[in-house]
Amino acid sequence: MTTRVVVLDYGSGNVHSVVRMLERIGAEVELTADRDAVLAADGLYVPGVGNFHACMTGLRAVGGDELVRTRLAGGRPVLGVCVGHQVLFEGSAEPSVGGAVPGIGCWTGSVVRLEASVVPHVGWTTVRVPIGSVLFAGVERERFYFVHSYAARDLPAARWRDGAAPLVSTAEHGREFVAAVEDGALRGTQFHPEKSGDAGATLLENWRKSL
Repeated sequence: MTTRVVVLDYGSGNVHSVVRMLERIGAEVELTADRDAVLAADGLYVPGVGNFHACMTGLRAVGGDELVRTRLAGGRPVLGVCVGHQVLFEGSAEPSVGGAVPGIGCWTGSVVRLEASVVPHVGWTTVRVPIGSVLFAGVERERFYFVHSYAARDLPAARWRDGAAPLVSTAEHGREFVAAVEDGALRGTQFHPEKSGDAGATLLENWRKSL
């Protein structure tokens, strides 16, 4: 049975490598912001590169924030990656020429600048994965590719979806930060699985199989 995945098209870069990787793992992929297509897809992939507030402005312009909320209200899977993961939080401390824009707010808390001697964090880093992870099955000890200057430090309990604690994977650059979250139908990774070679392909295949 074919798995249909929509990569949300809202002006963010890096989408074509995402599409190619999802096609590599056997998904039927459409790059669009069409409401009907987004809501009908088996999975929604929210990409994101660059500035948090610029990405949120682009998302809001195509109704992407509302589409994410609508899918989650119906238990429909969503995966956010890099800044597409960050926008799932309430906000970001990242500066913005056009002014701060709130995040989608699926999770409590804000994204903050990394506390490290070298920022941005660019390169391959091991992720600490909790027992029971579906996304990381078979790649629990692998490294993944990060490119970012901001990240969530933790996931406060105040807004856990469905009242159940999510699985939070972490990594370290200067200090520990949230590398991935598995929260029912909602998943997010701070790293780029589409740039993470075979380990990233396995992670995305695990997500595809869960849809």
